[in-house]
Amino acid sequence: MKKIISIIMCLALVFALTACNGGGTKMTMGTGGTAGTYYGYGGVLGQYITNKAGIGVTVVSTDGSKANIQGIDAGNYQLGTVQSDVMSYAWDGTRAFQEEGKINTFRTVAGLYAEAVQLVTMKSDIKSVADLKGKSVSIGAPGSGVYFNAIDVLAAAGLSENDIKAQYQSFADSADALKDGKIDAAFIVAGAPTPAITELFTTNEAYLVPIDGEIAEKIMAEGPFYTVYTVPAGTYKGQTEDVKTVTVKATLIVNADAAEDDVYKLTAAIFDNIDSIAAENGKGAELSLENATEGMTVPFHKGAAKYFSEKGINVDSE
Repeated sequence: MKKIISIIMCLALVFALTACNGGGTKMTMGTGGTAGTYYGYGGVLGQYITNKAGIGVTVVSTDGSKANIQGIDAGNYQLGTVQSDVMSYAWDGTRAFQEEGKINTFRTVAGLYAEAVQLVTMKSDIKSVADLKGKSVSIGAPGSGVYFNAIDVLAAAGLSENDIKAQYQSFADSADALKDGKIDAAFIVAGAPTPAITELFTTNEAYLVPIDGEIAEKIMAEGPFYTVYTVPAGTYKGQTEDVKTVTVKATLIVNADAAEDDVYKLTAAIFDNIDSIAAENGKGAELSLENATEGMTVPFHKGAAKYFSEKGINVDSE
């Protein structure tokens, strides 16, 4: 009798876990480093997808956009947060994906929030991009989204990688190097406020260098995924004025082979709960149907397209 009761209890537990996990659907979401915005925000999105869509989501820290696209292609991840420009490179087989070629095994779910190209320094004499000439500057890992954003900004100012003492560091390492005086400036591309920058401004006198005017115009002329953006005064401690820059868009992508119903439900789990998500993470305030669907260069998953269609917005899908 005890064995029978134990078996019944085990079966009940299995059924309960299955029910909580959307009939067994599980997804792993690639995000970014723990000092960036992807990881924390991805954790919030994963929570809502798990609780509202019944899809068990495991959120993992990764090396960011390119790694997430490669991870989906390899079958290691089913979801990923990426820069809109990097996913365009993957789709077309250019820049960061020039050597390995096109990767078309993912689809767009939705645009999430602006990823500001933030140029950070602790040197008061660095007031413009042109002032970076001859300086030690962190421009992200070679081939990363940050790297190409930095190259675009430098080029618009008439500089190249050879005109600076390039360092290739993560957000956290860049912040540490700035504090230790090992570098003069760093490019950090993420939603503002960014944890690594917040910590830097809290304990040190730091500055954001504007990327605006003719430089911004040249950047946007070359890359259709760039738009203008303002980091509001007070975003970081001691930042007394608005700082203008350019931005790409943080985007949620999914494996192209994911079930249409699953992607429909996870899209609904996010956009039917915007206010609640915004209450848990400040970037949630940028969630909107318009922001989700505008400026995307990679086709949407049919499940996401179905959700947006029901809201009166038609998007290209495959």
